[in-house]
Amino acid sequence: MTKIHAIAAYLDELLETRTTPDYPPALNGLQLENQSEITGIAAAVDFSTRVIKGAIAAKANLLVVHHGMFWEGPGHLSGPTYQRLRLLIENDIAVYSSHLPLDRHPTFGNNVLLARQLGLEPSAPFAGFEGIFIGVSGETDIETAVLAERAGQFAKNYGTEVRTTPIEKNRRTKRWAICTGAGASTDTLREARETNTDTLIVGEGPHWTAVYAEENDLAIIYAGHYATETLGVRALSEQVRKKFGIPSTFISAPTGL
Repeated sequence: MTKIHAIAAYLDELLETRTTPDYPPALNGLQLENQSEITGIAAAVDFSTRVIKGAIAAKANLLVVHHGMFWEGPGHLSGPTYQRLRLLIENDIAVYSSHLPLDRHPTFGNNVLLARQLGLEPSAPFAGFEGIFIGVSGETDIETAVLAERAGQFAKNYGTEVRTTPIEKNRRTKRWAICTGAGASTDTLREARETNTDTLIVGEGPHWTAVYAEENDLAIIYAGHYATETLGVRALSEQVRKKFGIPSTFISAPTGL
C-alpha cells in the first residue's frame, strides 16, 4: 500500500526537483495530495478537465503531468478552475507535476527520448538555462529531409503535424540540437549559431524564428509542442509502475499544437 508522499519523495529525488530552476508557475513536485493509497497512475502532458476525466475513467488516483495545475498563474477559484479542483477532490486524485526537471533528465527526459525516437544519439547538452541545460545535441550525417520525415511520422502519432523551414534538396544534417516544447527562442537560436548547429528540432517557436533560420543557414524542424512532450511523462509513469507495482496509463489529449 503506497501513499502519495512516498511516491512524491521518490520522484523528487529521481528528478532533482528541489535543485532544478524553473519558471515560477511550474511549481514542480506534489501540487495536490490525496488521502487514500495510490492504486492507479495516469500520465498526461497537460493538466486539464479532459485529462482529469480521463484519469477518473481509468480509475487512477495519481495524475502525473508536465504542465501543472498553476501553469496559467494565480487566479480565482471559480469557473473551470473550480470545476477542475472539485473533480480532483471528489475523486481523491493527487497531482504531481514536473516541467524542466523532466525535460532535462538523462533517462526519462523529453529531449533524450525524442532524440532516440528520431534515431539520434545525444553526445552533448544544449539549451542553457540558469546554470543547467534543458536539451541535448549531437553529431550525425543524414539527409535533413529524412530527419524531417521521421519527425513527421512521430508527430502524426500524437495528433499533430510537423512543420519545417525550407529544406534544400540534398541538404545534410551534421550537427543537430533538440529542445522540446517551445524550444525555438532567442536563446536557443543564439546557442545554435554559437555551436555551429545546422539543424534544430523543437516543438514550436514564434514566426520570426523561421525567418532567422533562413537568414542563418539553419534548418528548424517544428515537431509539435504537445507531441514532443508526451515521452517524458509516459516514461516517468512507467518507472513509477515498475518501482511501486501500481498500474499506469497515458491519457491522450492532443492540443493540435
